[in-house]
Amino acid sequence: MRAFAALLLVVLLAACAPTYQPAGPAWVQPRLGDDVIVTADIHRLPLQVWRPAGTDPWAVVVAVHGYGDYANAFAIPAAYWADAGVTTYAYDQRGFGRTERPGIWAGQETMIADLAVAVRLVQARHAGVPVFVLGESMGGAVVLAALASDQDIAPEGAVLVAPAVWGRSTQPWYQRLALWIGARLFPWAEFSGEGLDILPSDNLDVLRGLARDPLVLGAVRTDSIEGLVDLMDSALASAGDIGVPVLALYGENDEVVPRMPFERMAERLPTGLSTVVYVPTGYHLLLRDLEARRVWDQVLDWMRQTLDGAGAPSEALSTPVPVQ
Repeated sequence: MRAFAALLLVVLLAACAPTYQPAGPAWVQPRLGDDVIVTADIHRLPLQVWRPAGTDPWAVVVAVHGYGDYANAFAIPAAYWADAGVTTYAYDQRGFGRTERPGIWAGQETMIADLAVAVRLVQARHAGVPVFVLGESMGGAVVLAALASDQDIAPEGAVLVAPAVWGRSTQPWYQRLALWIGARLFPWAEFSGEGLDILPSDNLDVLRGLARDPLVLGAVRTDSIEGLVDLMDSALASAGDIGVPVLALYGENDEVVPRMPFERMAERLPTGLSTVVYVPTGYHLLLRDLEARRVWDQVLDWMRQTLDGAGAPSEALSTPVPVQ
């Protein structure tokens, strides 16, 4: 009887194993197409590009979207940056948007490798033009972890927009325990944000658009949430190992990522390389808020100043505070 019970337990736990979709073996050289990035394991990452009209860019941005979102998250700011002479590349990360098996977590190692491939391909296409990386929310966590990894990624600088750094060390014990139990007993269970009374942005038109967009995940799996928390752990731990200039932006009204984890990350960023800006009117979706244009200008000005100090600062969002 004991042997049967032990066997039954093993079967039940196996049935509850988390589901992931990490990268497979390398088969081809990665390729940058007009609307897709093809990785070494022949995985297709849909791509959107916004280019200046009739002129070469003075800078290029590789943009990484947040959790549940996809490349179209950057449509509005990227069009604005294109008018200012900047080209933006944004791709759907594995498990999101138009990729295969949306909703299934790829794992941070795969997500970091995909970003490294995207940056290298864009740098090769735009030889001699400075390339920056920009990550929003979860994308910011991917950028942080990638810059501190052993991947060959060397952008001119990084922009972290409301980065997801709410790691376990900054979560209450009961939240950590609930996730640990849930990810092992029912990793397949899905949850939506309904009833949480969280406002990601003050731009209600944007929120309505996200709610109607079938490519935006409306519910998330427990095992995917655990994967996200693992990534946020790595991102927070990586903050002190960044070797490129960083602009970190946080909205004072952010109801998604608490201020304390962001401040802990900001304290770890390298002295002399990092600028932290708190946006008084900002929410979590800083690039899509009603006051987003001021944030877009802040990003442009910081990139110019990072390159050569040119360009007058935009109207202050708040006092930019270099991390001490």
